[in-house]
Amino acid sequence: MPASLANQTVLITGASSGIGAACARQLAPTGARLILAARRAEPLQALTEALQQQHSVEVLPLVLDVRQAEAVSTAIAELPEDWRAIDILINNAGLSRGLDKQYEAPLDDWEAMIDTNIKGLLYVTRTVVPGMVARHHGHVVNVGSIAGRQTYPGGSVYCATKAAVRSLSEGLKLDLLGTPVRVTNIDPGLVETEFSVVRFGGDADLAKGVYQGMTPLTGDDVADVILFAITRPAHVNISDLLVMPTDQSSVFHVHRRAE
Repeated sequence: MPASLANQTVLITGASSGIGAACARQLAPTGARLILAARRAEPLQALTEALQQQHSVEVLPLVLDVRQAEAVSTAIAELPEDWRAIDILINNAGLSRGLDKQYEAPLDDWEAMIDTNIKGLLYVTRTVVPGMVARHHGHVVNVGSIAGRQTYPGGSVYCATKAAVRSLSEGLKLDLLGTPVRVTNIDPGLVETEFSVVRFGGDADLAKGVYQGMTPLTGDDVADVILFAITRPAHVNISDLLVMPTDQSSVFHVHRRAE
């Protein structure tokens, strides 16, 4: 029987769009209390208001750049007192930049990916997990990528950051052994969100080509799997999940139909 999420406090990073926003939408009807963190204030506020109107759910928007260690620790420390006991952390904030060869890529692209995908995840985890351990209750979900399992041309730095997410998930679970705090790593394949638009600097047409001729996952597909993982009984830990569209069998193998 699925565990209840009623009155559980859930922190979602990268919550203003894509998988993060989908998680918020799927969690809202469960009675969970949602802290939605993202850099962009306007879409975050719009999502907050929509969820409150549709589900009468408690939502706390938090404008936050996870790349800033001090900002992360301050934001969590300064949450209203009744929001500080975070039960579930969904580390979803992440991005990719460009498809340049490793020896030609702009350094700024590297910094953005490393700072967000690795260091940002670590900053939030380091701030939140000690409270979970102290309260003897908690669940961390890290959103990785199939790119953390297979490296593709032009994506080596991004792939390295997602391989790091997988290693960090494994390491955190090892470090938490003997506590009731659970850790789930989820690696999606192709998901149609703003991800490719960001990767290609806002070029929507180029981004659309990534999914041409095939049916990719949606943010809701991934959120549905995350919801499954966090509602298992307390003695069950879904440690590692690879979720792909039926039209994809690896990073390199995608079935595309003629259009």
